[in-house]
Parts: sequence; structure tokens; C-alpha cells
Amino acid sequence: MRNVTIMTTVSVDEQAISEAKELRDQFQRFLREYEFGMREVETKISILRDEFTHNHAYNPIEHVKSRIKSPDSIVEKVARKGIEPDFDTIRAEVTDIAGVRVTCSFVADVYRLFDLLTQQDDVTVRVVKDYIADPKPNGYKSLHTIIEVPVFLSTGPIAVPVEVQFRTIAMDFWASLEHKIHYKFQGQIPGHLVDSLTDAADAASELDLRMERLHREAHGVRPRELAPPRVIAV
Repeated sequence: MRNVTIMTTVSVDEQAISEAKELRDQFQRFLREYEFGMREVETKISILRDEFTHNHAYNPIEHVKSRIKSPDSIVEKVARKGIEPDFDTIRAEVTDIAGVRVTCSFVADVYRLFDLLTQQDDVTVRVVKDYIADPKPNGYKSLHTIIEVPVFLSTGPIAVPVEVQFRTIAMDFWASLEHKIHYKFQGQIPGHLVDSLTDAADAASELDLRMERLHREAHGVRPRELAPPRVIAV
């Protein structure tokens, strides 16, 4: 009787392990789609940067960072949003699994690169949130967009959403500091630090304006009015 019990337990364990491996493999395939989509966007941005450098002797991009959300982060977001934990629902409801951040020299470059990227024929714009024209209450500024790009797999093409953020060096520095403070105090930031961060955001905006004016004067560039993109609600 003991031998039968042992064999049954081993059988159940093997089945559980097999199911866990299959789930792992599905999750890896799921994340790979977003990795490929992220690469497509990185390539597009790299081409724009190289074209500007060679044809205009000017590089509007300071640096580019990319990331794929970790499985833990995805699970936490699924729980927060209260959505079904299946791949189809996650694809439809969680649009920032793949992210690319483009840091530019000036605000004008932010809008210029946004236009150049989103006007490409194979790019579909799903959402735009312009926190430069309309900053968050804490002073955060950035231009966010969710775009879809085609990824051609052996099984056929799929449209992959990628979140792209455009910001200036000053905006990026401020956002990095705010994130560190937010993490340190677990979201409960003391009032005097909130006030200081707001003042710093104003100072960063003023720095952006001054540096852009200096750049234009040094290069003899006439100011150009840049109409920000229409903000589309999620």
C-alpha cells in the first residue's frame, strides 16, 4: 500500500512540474513579443538619430533607455487593475510592458522626435499624454505615448504596444530624483520635500527655456512654434 501511495505522489508531482514548465514557457513567449516590439522602436529611434547626425550635423537625442516589465511587476499591475490573469486580457489591458525612454537636449527636440516617430506608416498611435504642456501636480513633465508596431514572427505578424517617453535632460534628472525620494519614503513624502520638489520642477523648466534660447542664439536658429500633440485620454 505504501508503494502505491508513493507512486501516486510522484505522478502528481511530475504533472505539477510539467504544468509549471509549460506556464513558464508561455510566459517567456509572451514577454518575447514585447522584447521584439521594443527592439523595433529602438531601431527606428536609432535610425532617426543617425540620420540627424549625418545629414544635419546635430544629434537631438542624448540617450535612450529600454526595459521590459518583470513578471512580478506585471502580476502586481494585473492585481491592481483587477483584470483576468490570462494572456489575452493582459495584452489588451496592460500597455506598458515594453518601455522606451528617449532623453533629448531640448523641448523642441521632444516634439520633433515624437512627430517623426509617430508619423511613420507602420506606427499606430494609441494614447498620448502630454505632461509637458500639462504637468502633473507634483511637477512631473514628460511626453508619454503608447504606440503599436508590427512584429513579424514565423507564425505571422502581430501588433505590439510599446510605451515611449520623451523628456529633456532636466526633466529626466528631476524624475530620477523624485523616484528615489518616493521609493525611500514609500510614497509618504514629507510636505517640505514635496514643496522642494515642486520648486525644483519649476527650476528645471526655467533651465530648459534658458538652454534652448542659448542654443538658438549660438546657432542662429529662429524660434519655431511647436504645437504639442493632442492629448488622448486612456
